[in-house]
Amino acid sequence: MVPTVLPRTAPVPAPRGRIGAGFLPVPHRYHLYLAEGCPRSRRVRTAVALLGLADSVGTTVLAGPASYAALRRAYEAAGHHYDGTLAVPALCDTWSGRVVSNHTPDILDDLAVRLAGRPDLAPPAPAAFSSAVHALLDPTAPPAGRSAALDLLERRLAVRPYALGDRPTVADADLWVALLDPAVLPAAGPHLRAYVRRLLAHPAFGAAS
Repeated sequence: MVPTVLPRTAPVPAPRGRIGAGFLPVPHRYHLYLAEGCPRSRRVRTAVALLGLADSVGTTVLAGPASYAALRRAYEAAGHHYDGTLAVPALCDTWSGRVVSNHTPDILDDLAVRLAGRPDLAPPAPAAFSSAVHALLDPTAPPAGRSAALDLLERRLAVRPYALGDRPTVADADLWVALLDPAVLPAAGPHLRAYVRRLLAHPAFGAAS
């Protein structure tokens, strides 16, 4: 039986280990398990490319019994009251064979700061920006909330080429995934549409589209 693959918001106990706190920041030590069609997986995959980690962090997109079985073993090794469900994205330690974390914000932060050594590519995003992106990613958000979020983001992109300034950061991976939703992009304004075209031309984003 193929196990259920769930995003981080599923009611599954979440391993919350951190690279640099019990797990050394060593190249080629870590492996990511992702799922096709999962927005959080796309965020992580885009960040890996943006941070230049594609050659030092392995990735597996769950696609068959072997990949599911490998992820199951990593959850069992983590010892977090494994209940049969497999949550992704999952960052795994190949040395111990266990899941380190399936908490996407921690994974993104550790990839940028601990593995890539590029905290400049993962600066804190303004609260208003984060709230707007969250509203776009939330399928239960009311239409008025999504419209307000798009208006705020349209104003931001009118005065800067990327989410937080003059170059792409991990925050752009979040907004990029939100805008790829076919229910969101048609309602976006001209600055957001130009932003999407700009990201499509960037290797890290175009390859993950």
